[in-house]
Amino acid sequence: MFVFVCAGCGAELTIPLSQVALPVHARQKYGNGAQLPVLMQAGTFAVDPDPWGGPWRIWDGINPGEAEERGIYAPVHALSDGTPRASVIAPGDIRGVRLITEQCGGACCGLDGADGPNMACETCDLPVATRVDDCSLWQAVRLDSDAVHRNPVDGTHAAPLSWAELAEQGERTPLFEPIGTWGGPLGPGHFWSWSPRWEAAAGHALAHLLVASRGQPVAVPDGAAADVFQRALDTLLSTGTPKRRAVLAGPGRPSADEDADILLVPLHPQTGLPWTPEGPGRAASAYLVPLPLGVWLWLVSPQPHLPVPASGRIPRDVLRDDPLPMLPNQSFRADRGTFEHTLVRLPAVRRPWLRTILENLTQGTSAALF
Repeated sequence: MFVFVCAGCGAELTIPLSQVALPVHARQKYGNGAQLPVLMQAGTFAVDPDPWGGPWRIWDGINPGEAEERGIYAPVHALSDGTPRASVIAPGDIRGVRLITEQCGGACCGLDGADGPNMACETCDLPVATRVDDCSLWQAVRLDSDAVHRNPVDGTHAAPLSWAELAEQGERTPLFEPIGTWGGPLGPGHFWSWSPRWEAAAGHALAHLLVASRGQPVAVPDGAAADVFQRALDTLLSTGTPKRRAVLAGPGRPSADEDADILLVPLHPQTGLPWTPEGPGRAASAYLVPLPLGVWLWLVSPQPHLPVPASGRIPRDVLRDDPLPMLPNQSFRADRGTFEHTLVRLPAVRRPWLRTILENLTQGTSAALF
């Protein structure tokens, strides 16, 4: 575990935090006016390897060699020239800072960080962090890597959980969830939607599925995986047979089919590393498509929504389930921003057929997938 301190004066700025992997949905912008929850679990932090926020440079002004050095292999609208490797934490874990009021303008319902760091050390007034809590953005505090240092806390080292422990203790991420909205003419409310976490996870995984396809048709397992991926794969890739097969693989699952070309596997939430099959065989050479653990757990073992007897009055912050909550009224769509962010950072995107898919995203049927 670590405590983050101000690089200017050494004042402590956080509670003790343990490092985990950056969530796949960290850069997601969801809908319009949606009130998203906190990005990071309390007591944790993750390092974002990429720059974030302004200043920005348009792609036409960037040398392709420079872009590839930054791990970007296809054109994007603009690249951030912000400081990379920010540490991302929950807003409730920050200490000893104040808001820089002149850096808090221009947003809709909260802070979007567009003006740069908006939190300063209370002791020496050094700008140290950026708070983000605007509508449609996940709430977080980003600690500037140049303005803070992290100091280890003695005697608190713990090994990451094993895959067996994660399979037993991990929480499933439901495919549907209620989304809060900011106050309007009728006040705050909510609507039932496909989970934003799932949409971001699908965008991330879809980029890998396209690379794994090698331009050939891909078949995913029936059920939720087909609902999430099959329509997009059938639209973006050539049709016909034979198809490359993608199967679910991971801890507690039977050995992957020997004829599977692609494995849908979980990411370790602490290390960020994908589960890998053991031993020789074709499965060991299959392409690994990473999924957040909670999404993967739902795919391999969906949690049914069964009625539970209850008594007493419903608490104010609990949604009624009578009548049953409405399901989303549209087909599932992967998060486009997460998809593009992932695909342009995979070297395979330089292949002509993948570049064509990327260039056609705003045209015809491709636009309806996101």
